[in-house]
Amino acid sequence: MSERIETALIHGAIREGYADKKGAVNVPMYLSSTFHQESIDEFGEYDYARSGNPTRAALEKAIAELEGGERGFAFATGMAAVSACFMILSAGDHIVITEDVYGGSYRFVTKVLPRFGITHTFVDFTDVDAVRAAVRPETKLIYMETPSNPTLGITDIRAIVEIARETGALTFLDNTFMTPLHQRPLELGVDVVIHSATKFLSGHSDIVAGLVVTKDAELGDRIYFVQNSFGSVLGVQDSYTLIQNMKTTAVRFNEETRVAERIAKFLEVHPLVEKVYYPGLASHPGHDIHASQSTSNGAVLSFSLPSYSVAKAFVSAMKIPVFAVSLGGVESILSYPAKMSHAAMEPEERAKRGITDGLLRFSVGLENEDDLLEDFAQALKAAAEVATV
Repeated sequence: MSERIETALIHGAIREGYADKKGAVNVPMYLSSTFHQESIDEFGEYDYARSGNPTRAALEKAIAELEGGERGFAFATGMAAVSACFMILSAGDHIVITEDVYGGSYRFVTKVLPRFGITHTFVDFTDVDAVRAAVRPETKLIYMETPSNPTLGITDIRAIVEIARETGALTFLDNTFMTPLHQRPLELGVDVVIHSATKFLSGHSDIVAGLVVTKDAELGDRIYFVQNSFGSVLGVQDSYTLIQNMKTTAVRFNEETRVAERIAKFLEVHPLVEKVYYPGLASHPGHDIHASQSTSNGAVLSFSLPSYSVAKAFVSAMKIPVFAVSLGGVESILSYPAKMSHAAMEPEERAKRGITDGLLRFSVGLENEDDLLEDFAQALKAAAEVATV
C-alpha cells in the first residue's frame, strides 16, 4: 500500500527496527554518550554519540523518507544545518544565492565563507535570466529559499534546477516555510533540502533544530563528514521532542494555512496596509509558479505599514501574538525583520530587498481565527491614529 505523507509523519520514525522491540509506540531516548563494543574486531552500528545515536538516527531516517531522499541528518540548529551544507564547498568555489535570504544565511555567506576563499553573488531569483547570467565557470552551488524570508519571494525551482544541470552546479533549497508536506524539492530535481526544524516541523517553540536531506548517498557522505567533524549534532532529548512534534505537523500546518489565507485577504484591502506578501494572493507576482510547485500557500505572511512609527504603534497594540524572533509555532508570532531575522544584514542591503522600516512578518498560530482578525482590526485602528498625526 502506498502511504501518504500525513501517515509517514506519524509512523516514519518507528519503522524498521528503530522502535522498542517491547512494543513501545514512541522511539526510545538512548541517553548514552558511548556504546559498548563486543570485541576488538567487531564494532557495532554505534560507537560514540557525536557520530551516531539510535534516537537521532530514527529522526534522520524519518526526514529522509518524508522528503524522498537518500540520507537525512539532524543538526543542533537550522544554521548548523545550513553551515554544514555550505562547508562541503572548497576554496575557489562560487555560490549563486537568492538575494532574499534569511539573515543568518546571509551572514554566513558574506562574513564566514570569504575567509575560506568561497565567493558569492546575490541575485533576484524571481528573474531566471539573471540567475543564469550570474553563473560562472567556478560556480559550484545555486542556493534557493522559496518562499523566501521575509518577503515571500517565489523561485521557479524547475527552472533553476535546469540551469544547474547545464552548468554542473549543485542545488540546495531551504524548505522551512513549506515543509515536505507541501513542497517536494528533491522530486523537482534539487540536490539537498534544508530545514530549520525549529519552525513548522517542531511547531511548539520548544527546541532549536536543523534537518538536511540529500538525494543521493555520495552527497550524504560529504555532509556526514562535515557534521561528524564539526560535531554540530542534535541532542537526544531534542531529537525525541522533534519526532513527537512532527506527528502533528499536518493538522497544525493545514489549519494555520487556512487562517493565514483569511488574514492575508483582510490585510490586502485595508487602507493602512501598503503591501501584503503572501503567495496565496492572486496579486502576488509568484502566485502561479508557487501553485505549480507547492500544494499549500503556507502560514507565514508579511505586510508593509507606512513607517517605523506606524509599525511600532501596531506592534504595541496587538494583544494575542508573541512579539518574537522565529515562526511556525502553535502560538502566532509577530516579528520585525529589520531588527530580528535580518538584523545581520546591513541597512542598505535590507532596503534593496524590500525589508523596510514598516515591514512586519506574521506567522499564524492555532488561536481562534476570529480573535486574531479582531486583534488585527483594533491594532490597525490604533496604528492609523499615529499615521494621521
